[in-house]
Amino acid sequence: MSAVPLPGAVPAAAPLPSPTIFGLRLATGLTGVLLAVMLAGLNENITKIALADIRGAMGISRDDASWLVALYAAASVSAMAFAPWCSVTFSLRRLTAAAIIVCMAAGLLCPFAPNLPMLIILRVVQGAAGGALPPMLMTVALRFLPPNIKLYGLGGYALSATFGPSLGTPLAAFWTESLGWQWAFWQVIPGSIVALLMVSWGLPQDPLRLERLRQFDWRGLLLGLPAISMLVVGMLQGERLNWFHSPLICVLLGGGAVLLVLFLVNEWSHPLPFFKLQLLSRRNLSHALLTLGGVLFVLLAVILIPSSYLAQVHGYRPLQTAPVMLMVALPQLIALPLVAALCNIRAVDCRWVLAIGLGMLAVSCVLGARMSPDWIRTHFYLLQAVQIFAQPMAVIPLLLLATTGLAPQDGPFASAWFNTIKGMSAVVATGVLDALITRRNHFHSTVLSERLGNLPAAVDVPGLAQRMHAQVVTLTSSDLYLTVAAIALAMIVIIPILPTRVFPPRAA
Repeated sequence: MSAVPLPGAVPAAAPLPSPTIFGLRLATGLTGVLLAVMLAGLNENITKIALADIRGAMGISRDDASWLVALYAAASVSAMAFAPWCSVTFSLRRLTAAAIIVCMAAGLLCPFAPNLPMLIILRVVQGAAGGALPPMLMTVALRFLPPNIKLYGLGGYALSATFGPSLGTPLAAFWTESLGWQWAFWQVIPGSIVALLMVSWGLPQDPLRLERLRQFDWRGLLLGLPAISMLVVGMLQGERLNWFHSPLICVLLGGGAVLLVLFLVNEWSHPLPFFKLQLLSRRNLSHALLTLGGVLFVLLAVILIPSSYLAQVHGYRPLQTAPVMLMVALPQLIALPLVAALCNIRAVDCRWVLAIGLGMLAVSCVLGARMSPDWIRTHFYLLQAVQIFAQPMAVIPLLLLATTGLAPQDGPFASAWFNTIKGMSAVVATGVLDALITRRNHFHSTVLSERLGNLPAAVDVPGLAQRMHAQVVTLTSSDLYLTVAAIALAMIVIIPILPTRVFPPRAA
């Protein structure tokens, strides 16, 4: 006689789907998810870079346009947190396909938005759809790839942190200057159609697990969603509104922090949580998440510094800055699989690959700190060349450390942790860099003004204001490079202390 479950009892976990043989069909599905993730990342970066052209065409003020960026990011990071739970409940293929369709449809409609509120709504919807995709890529790689090539699949995921951001500037330049500002939104459509077909054919269809809805974490959703959204918006709008001098920023950051604490307390004891806090007891996962924040700060900075410097000092448009970004972006297609192959060798300790990658990033930034106002595009090529292998060497070992030894049922939880930290770290890095730039600009402007104040004859020098501005931007950029180098070196220091040795999946 079968046992009757007691009322209120927690149902046993459903058996995992039977293993699927990896072949052409699954490879096609995985490639489709990778393509969708790359398009979502490019969509976010391209619209940031092309924002001036979009504002001009749609008559949007600078302050109003800042909300487009902030609310898109809030929706994206929030989706990263909750998408893994939804993929288990509604199936991986259904959620991935739905996210691609929504992202594509919102991109199609954005240029036709009749007013700013409608454009913001479309961008929020698109941000949520785009944010749901990166966790799906990690989940697919962890679940379907055989051990001997799993690390290469995770290397594909690393493209979203190295290849995508660097490619944003060149593509923004191409779309806006060659085809029109509308293509900053429409560029996702052709690739999304291809990705949708590949995902629909390639990924297996899991059954719905709607019984999980009976234990849906409503309290977690009501606490976590506003917590993440408030923190993201507060960080991205903080510098513009003068941080804690603004009541709005105080409410966003303070209220968001309180809600986040309550959310984590709820997740600790919930039988079917969105985040499994117990996983943080794994030293390698905790180290990977901690270091990921620093690595993303560095990667964001090494893109921002040359782009901002060339635009402010020499008036470069994105098309003129594109070769600097392409110097790192395109070689990633070769560097990433080579680094994955290196980490896939049993004798290689990925911790030291990580240390060397961080060291190379620090060297690149120290070289950049020697910049002067006469630096042009070609002066940055050496710095970018060092980063070609440094960037994947700083990301792939983190993925290996974070995922090695995970039980299959913990894959979605690890994906939620990794992707949410990835999204939140990029937001925090943007807010911190904005604050650093403002304060160092003010500091150097004050120092130079005081020096010139002691030289009365200098006020008659032609072009003095322009030369001062160039000097201030250069000194600020140099300070940022040194700060980033210090962060990279600090992350090396904790490598011998926190993470433990792991072996690649094929070796294990």
